[in-house]
Amino acid sequence: MSEYLTSEKRVKDLLEFSNKMMHGGKGVELIKEYQDAINHVTPNDMLKLEDMQIEADVSVTKIKGEVDKVINVFFKKLSDYKWDKPKENTFLYYLIKENEAFSKKLNDIKVILKKGNLKSSKNELLVSFKELTKIESHYVKKENILFPYLENKLERYHALNVMWSLHDDARKKLKIIIKMLEETNIDEKKLQIEIGEAFFLLFGLIQKENLIVYPVASEVINEKDFEKMHLQSFEYEFAFIDTPKKPEEANEENLLADFNEYLLKTDTGMLTAEQVLLTLNTLPLDITVVDENNKVRFFSKPDERFFPRSPAIIGRDVKNCHPPESVHIVEKILEAFKNGEKDTAKFWLTLKGKFILIQYFAIRNNKNEYKGVIEVSQDVTEIRNLEGTQTLLDWDK
Repeated sequence: MSEYLTSEKRVKDLLEFSNKMMHGGKGVELIKEYQDAINHVTPNDMLKLEDMQIEADVSVTKIKGEVDKVINVFFKKLSDYKWDKPKENTFLYYLIKENEAFSKKLNDIKVILKKGNLKSSKNELLVSFKELTKIESHYVKKENILFPYLENKLERYHALNVMWSLHDDARKKLKIIIKMLEETNIDEKKLQIEIGEAFFLLFGLIQKENLIVYPVASEVINEKDFEKMHLQSFEYEFAFIDTPKKPEEANEENLLADFNEYLLKTDTGMLTAEQVLLTLNTLPLDITVVDENNKVRFFSKPDERFFPRSPAIIGRDVKNCHPPESVHIVEKILEAFKNGEKDTAKFWLTLKGKFILIQYFAIRNNKNEYKGVIEVSQDVTEIRNLEGTQTLLDWDK
């Protein structure tokens, strides 16, 4: 049996090949040198070698810039890789269907572009690119459902950060193109460059999902977990496809009934588990609790969420809940809270026309010991506009 059929040796050689490609090595010569390893490459190998590059302090930016060259070399073998395709009405099945519909949308835009005159096609292109932003729900389902489950199953999973970063690149690129198309005068040459880069990025993401992420997921995640993932996916939109029929699930009230006899007793009162949960979910706030070990332990479910959350993130390291470009901010906050330097951190932004205040508070017990973080996000648009006083009920207005 070839030694390249053993994962450790194969990945080591594939890593060497990839690193030499990234540093300007001649492709033809390198392919010949590492042909046996390339002939046995698997989707899981791709995740492993990217993870090893990250561990070796190769930047996510560098990996993103070179990974498509490597995948192109591996393309045939990855395409020929045998894996069990998902059955209908399953989590991966609908992610693949979304990709197929997304590919069609991209190809439809290519037809418009072949007309040759971007200015005359501007309005048609604007509508089409705005339609493409619906892919957001697809990316969010990956980030908040698929990635957490993969993190629990894979020994090496930091390569997923590269894909999350590519999601953010795609989001930014679509915004840039839409903004350019909304302008009165457009720079056709610049717009062509931006659209070309967008197509390379978006088709590349589809390829990476189909060739690498989905085959790996099918091999390491069991059927029961996929059922849970499918249920959780209904918290989000289905991109470019009709929403399927939602499977039946356990009633939350029945789940609570088992422990509602237990009371949370404090010196300021007592509440049942149901009352605690209803109180937290009724507040017009997004609340997320992270423990002292940086693990997500709870999030509330208000009627209107500002940021996506899924049960899959429970137990997840909070640093994995953020794209790699912003992880350093999370780490800085956690470190300052843990060592007692700070107790709060605040951010604010405009999101879908609403002014959102995001606050982080260190959780400490009566001994001043650090016990975690609570994140609170709130729509303060109306609050910012309040003036004067109001002491009477105004329901009749």
